[in-house]
Amino acid sequence: MTQAAVGFVGLGLMGAGFTRRLVETGHQVAGFDVDAVKLRAAADWGVAPAKSAAAVARACDVVLASVLGSGAQSAVEDVALGPEGVVAAGGEGKIFVDLSTTDLETTQRIAAALAKDRGMMFVDAPVSGGPGAAKSGTLAIMAGGTDAAIARIAPLMRDLGKMTHMGPVGTGQATKLVNQTLVLTNYCVLAEALRLAQAHGVDARKIPEALAAGHAGSNLLAAVFPQMLAEDFAPRGFARQVLKDLELLQAAARERHLAMPMASQALTLYRLLVAAGKSELDATAVVTLYPKP
Repeated sequence: MTQAAVGFVGLGLMGAGFTRRLVETGHQVAGFDVDAVKLRAAADWGVAPAKSAAAVARACDVVLASVLGSGAQSAVEDVALGPEGVVAAGGEGKIFVDLSTTDLETTQRIAAALAKDRGMMFVDAPVSGGPGAAKSGTLAIMAGGTDAAIARIAPLMRDLGKMTHMGPVGTGQATKLVNQTLVLTNYCVLAEALRLAQAHGVDARKIPEALAAGHAGSNLLAAVFPQMLAEDFAPRGFARQVLKDLELLQAAARERHLAMPMASQALTLYRLLVAAGKSELDATAVVTLYPKP
């Protein structure tokens, strides 16, 4: 059965996975991306192309967005509040869901402006799991918003993964910072562990299986260790995206005077990685900063 139309803005790695999943689960999807190539590609799997974020919002009552880049918070704000953003479409009864990783101040500003200017509801719902999980509908979704807004999008989110309502607007993004603290520092730790294994002549291919039943076993170990070992750095998530998230994390910690030395070290490593010209590689490319034994 065909579901109600859903709007989607941002058709990159994550957006492609999201929209494929939405189409496969029976939703009509209207989409927009500033990159015409990505917009044409999405049409191949059933996304109806729109000329702007505003056009998407005119066609759909629920609009999702997943945008990134060195200025991702500005990109999200432009999608929501820009001249051709969803705010230009009117909004009473509509809802805007930000699936991106966005800074807390921008999140609050967008939510307040949409409510004041158009009566639109807003949910910050960043995700974890990557493009593969977006396509398979197995993402972890951390949501901040009113009870009414969460109830409105809950059936849709069930098609994309497991959503947890963390509290009011902003708590979804705050929870994503917790997620990134755990995940992005772990990339660096796994890189060190791989080089240690190699230095002592261990068959590193066996490490995930050997450690799976113990405390070191994790989804990330099983996924990332083989990528690092094979030097498979085709992007599932860009190194520049990780750097952006670590910069957001650093800013949030500084605002509350929190000491986060492990996250600070990861930030330094990803700054080095991007400065070395590897911004478009997968985040696992951080292992290249560690010399092979």
